[in-house]
Amino acid sequence: MVEGAAPRRTAVKVLERIENDGAFANLVLNTTLEKSKLDSRDRAFVTEMVYGTTRMRRACDYTLDRFLHDEIEPLARTILRLGVWQIIFGGVPAHAAVSATVEVAPRRIRGLCNAVLRRISENPVTDWPSEAVELSYPDWLVNLLKSDIGEQNALVMAKTMNEPAPAVTRDDGYHQDLSSQMVAELAGSDLRDGDSILDLCSAPGGKATLIASGGVWTVAADLRKNRIGLVAENAQRLDTDLSLVVSDGCFPPFKPKVFNRVLVDAPCSGLGVLRRRADARWRVSKEEIKRLSFLQEELLLSALNLVAPGGQLIYSVCTVTSAETTEVDERFRAKTGVQSCGPLPDPWRVHGQGGMILPQDLNSEGMAIFRYHVE
Repeated sequence: MVEGAAPRRTAVKVLERIENDGAFANLVLNTTLEKSKLDSRDRAFVTEMVYGTTRMRRACDYTLDRFLHDEIEPLARTILRLGVWQIIFGGVPAHAAVSATVEVAPRRIRGLCNAVLRRISENPVTDWPSEAVELSYPDWLVNLLKSDIGEQNALVMAKTMNEPAPAVTRDDGYHQDLSSQMVAELAGSDLRDGDSILDLCSAPGGKATLIASGGVWTVAADLRKNRIGLVAENAQRLDTDLSLVVSDGCFPPFKPKVFNRVLVDAPCSGLGVLRRRADARWRVSKEEIKRLSFLQEELLLSALNLVAPGGQLIYSVCTVTSAETTEVDERFRAKTGVQSCGPLPDPWRVHGQGGMILPQDLNSEGMAIFRYHVE
């Protein structure tokens, strides 16, 4: 057996579930690896192959379709995509990528896979038809980012999100991206003894536990019991004191004007975290972004009633689309008359009345935040 066939066989199994069954990459990958007998090195390689091939799916398809003249079965395409990623994007020596990938193909398609991968290794793409194909994103998404944050920012952001996400660990051992930590730090800043803060959409609890570690009374709420269970597990592991509530953020069960601060870290398209969610670029749609923007506004309107006079309402999303950031902010302020709190500190970019971090700014997730003073 060719060395390295076992991790590639595992990667193919996971990719089939993602591509053919619509499984979420992180969930099916974690489950498969837990059941495997692979060592830590091979598990890391499987993760790299699965996420890399999923991210670069469109570029891989363009690369291999130059040498395909007929439709091929889904399994053959999955195996070929895996081989192309290794050769073109994964830094695997071509001879090793070809031989080990062909090894995991069924005999009926082994000749096809061998011939196509060898031709690709000898004839790399030198002229991509578009930036969207080269960077492996849907056309509409690249065009939207260019429109919303400018062409140069959009292209650098797209390139950055094709790179593996760096591991960031807080002092307490919790893994949390830097931009998410910055949101939590802003949300919890300048609170005094006896003040309270509500994290309205808190799961899995990264921001809530960081805020609570400063000694502020923190209430963590979320829509479903299993999601609050994640918050509870993290709080227990970090030995952090949180008050936990299962509630619909649009209809929260709290008395009006009881919190000094409310954080609405709202459900969003997640386009700022595509490097961590390899398959999300193929799931998100323009229609979903529009739907989410109105949910975000509804959550803000609901949360406003919970803020005590003199308090703050904070809105954050891990995306950078105008529809989910500045447009939500503008509609919300027009309906309520609340005032923004003013400029955000460095390194937040000015983004309308709020701030934004692009992935290339801090080698982090993309994030936007808006703060409001409540009279």
